[in-house]
Amino acid sequence: MQAARGASLNPSDQADPVPARRRVDARLVFAGVAVVAYALDLGSKQWALSALADGDIPVLGDWFTFHLTFNPGAAFSTGTDFTIVFTALAMVAVVVVLWLSRRIASTGWALALGILLGGVAGNLTDRIVRPPEPFHGHVVDFLMLPNWPVFNIADICINVAAGLIILQTFRGINLDGTREGAGGDRERAESESEGQPGSEPGSGSVA
Repeated sequence: MQAARGASLNPSDQADPVPARRRVDARLVFAGVAVVAYALDLGSKQWALSALADGDIPVLGDWFTFHLTFNPGAAFSTGTDFTIVFTALAMVAVVVVLWLSRRIASTGWALALGILLGGVAGNLTDRIVRPPEPFHGHVVDFLMLPNWPVFNIADICINVAAGLIILQTFRGINLDGTREGAGGDRERAESESEGQPGSEPGSGSVA
């Protein structure tokens, strides 16, 4: 059926193209952000291994220093005897993020999960390929603040991603870009300001 202006009133003709295009765009953002975050982490670690081999580099006196260290466990050197456990958990996290990425149609979620994937994959790479042995590798850390564990770019990415995920959750935005409205009604969060084709006053269907 056709509207007075010639626009199709078939729901499949009107509703499908925009969400599909958004989904593709969000996935491109997700992939691009993940690659950039991963590359920044690996590149910064390679720089640290080379530049800090002879000692620390003070950046802001005692407040911020480049200090090379290798961490077999988690923050504050906890779990140093369970490196393989952290490796397994990181592998599971990568799989879960990739699985969730199939549903992404929101730029906010694309940024959050892309940054998360880049960070988790960065530290996972260390645990897989670095000494002392595969899957037991020690993570390269080189950013040091007072009274805080030494960390790296991947750690920053993971914490930023966590903040974005919390933000998206509090905003009520789902992975597919819909928003939970009053009474549980779901509305398209990213298309609230867009009009529907053929929906101007006076338009209608003809037999």
